[in-house]
Amino acid sequence: MNRREFLAGSAAAAGAPLVSSVAAADAGPGFHLGAVTYNLFKDTDLDTTIKLLEDAGFEGVELRTSHKHGVEPSLGPEERKRVRERFERSKIRLVSYGTTVEFHSPDAAERKKQIEIGKQFVDLARDTGAIGIKVRPNGFPKEVTRETTIRTIGEGVREVAEYGAKSNIQVWMGVHSRGTNSPPVCAQIMQVANHPNALICWNSNDEDIVNGSVKPSFDLLKPWIKHVHINELAKPYPWRELFTLLRQAGYRGYTLAEVQESKEPERFLSWYRKLWSELSRPCS
Repeated sequence: MNRREFLAGSAAAAGAPLVSSVAAADAGPGFHLGAVTYNLFKDTDLDTTIKLLEDAGFEGVELRTSHKHGVEPSLGPEERKRVRERFERSKIRLVSYGTTVEFHSPDAAERKKQIEIGKQFVDLARDTGAIGIKVRPNGFPKEVTRETTIRTIGEGVREVAEYGAKSNIQVWMGVHSRGTNSPPVCAQIMQVANHPNALICWNSNDEDIVNGSVKPSFDLLKPWIKHVHINELAKPYPWRELFTLLRQAGYRGYTLAEVQESKEPERFLSWYRKLWSELSRPCS
């Protein structure tokens, strides 16, 4: 499926006619709604996940590693081809892989191992038609200084990003809420990484908020934001402001729902889509 066909399919799924990509952006937020399999679909097979998302009008998915969908670097060429073809037959874009790859360990051998796993996920993304992979910083070890950890994480991100660039697979580092994952520290890591393919996944945490606004944190990381995770839209977070900032920045990627399990996934996804549509609606 080429980009034109994908855009047409996405517009049809959303119930809006597509005149052009510009017209579609004018009619809505310009970016897309998807979901992360963690935790909502962690026990759901690939076909069921795709069907549930299609029926609810979602447009993309990030497959988290070690979930029931079974799409992992261990898949052989034919299995990877089947995954690619399954998504090409659907209305759902395989956006990314949510890995547990991390580079903070003071052990050089462990960091090398993590880098190699990251490269394996890049290959999987390339073979199955995904856009990118997500990696993470994950703490400050007590054995070394904070500056050392920031440097080793940045260097690890850069090596995987360099490898991903060869296949046009983006590498996004998550911005979470623990130490190395805070917006100011992530900005430092990106400065160390210093590669055009070393990018950021915004993760919608309370730590993003400064005096009631996410704008300071967003502006700090804006040069690198190419992927977005959102979560419980009913929680007190400046969702309208975030979506406005994304629209103003020209973001055309995905906002992926990373939410808890639901005993009624069909009902939950339908509700979530409606609320997202309202919160992301451009203000007149």
